[in-house]
Amino acid sequence: MEDYEISVQELSKRDVDSYILIDIRDDSSYSYGNIPGSLHVPKDILEADYEKYKDKPLILYCKKGETSAETVQFLKEKNIEAKSLKGGYLAWLMESMKQEEEQQDVYLDIEQSIRKKFKKSIWCKFTKAVREYELVKEGDKIAVCISGGKDSMLLARMLKMAKDYRLYDFSLEYIMMNPGYMERDMKQMEFNNLLFDIPVSYFNTNVFDDVDEIGKNPCFFCSRMRRGHLYRKAKELGCNKIALGHHYDDVIETTLMSMLYGAQARTMLPVIKSDNIEDMKLIRPMYLIKEDDVNLWKNRNNLNFVKCACRLNTKDGGEDTIRVKIKKLIRDLTNENPAVPANIFGSMSGIDLEHVLSYKIDGVTHSILDDM
Repeated sequence: MEDYEISVQELSKRDVDSYILIDIRDDSSYSYGNIPGSLHVPKDILEADYEKYKDKPLILYCKKGETSAETVQFLKEKNIEAKSLKGGYLAWLMESMKQEEEQQDVYLDIEQSIRKKFKKSIWCKFTKAVREYELVKEGDKIAVCISGGKDSMLLARMLKMAKDYRLYDFSLEYIMMNPGYMERDMKQMEFNNLLFDIPVSYFNTNVFDDVDEIGKNPCFFCSRMRRGHLYRKAKELGCNKIALGHHYDDVIETTLMSMLYGAQARTMLPVIKSDNIEDMKLIRPMYLIKEDDVNLWKNRNNLNFVKCACRLNTKDGGEDTIRVKIKKLIRDLTNENPAVPANIFGSMSGIDLEHVLSYKIDGVTHSILDDM
């Protein structure tokens, strides 16, 4: 009989396209509860019309696995490849409940690590940025933009904690755009969203295809296009802000990139207004959190994230290539002088307009020669 059976654990490892899962119970039992993705073909109907289902191997289930085992024997005699789910629907239900309990334990451990072990380096810096830059206000509805990486997942969990702890009276939407990710990357992202207990709304775009046609500066155009889609989705959901997972290291890297490659003294701001969508702002609550601390939190919790889900090849001279160079430059300088990152960050807060050649306010350029 064991050759005729398959366990719930074995079933979960199989490719769903490699078999047909059939519930052979009666109508009332099926409507009360069933395994997602299963077909409802009662035993008598299946035995009468088994020829319809011979294209793929069959996996049958009933309440406890007894009736389905008998039906499998019948099908085997008809040269139909089939197995019975051991323990039936009840076994699947028990396994699902067990997994839910384990999942809950995992995300509670993750949350506890943020509040305790990483309170000073992550949680306190998160709340400080929210408070100091007035990122969250009473009545806000914030769209948390999840990319699938470590930063956005940490951000999503912390904003959920802030809401659950009633630090502010605000509401959240969690959105994830699929610009054309590979299927394996999407599966990892979906798994992490469940693991973190994040109720995500997914939507699809063709950003990767559109960017691939542009060719030049793919990272720049991809970022701009994805940002536009996120703004529009947030507006559609009634949100007045979108939250991104940029951190302290992103800020100082962008500052140097602007100077060395863009001939501009500008940085990544903690809050900005949308140019195109009225009453919409972008906020960065992880503005003061260092990437090393995010990595330490990730490793301590044995978490796996998608590092880069872009399916396009990064072009030489693209933003990602430049950012890698800037990262190395900052790392080398920091080895000589540990104060370098803080100095770069602080330089954008202490600009003395009397000692710059020119500056812009509301699009108007002012020069040192204006008062000469």
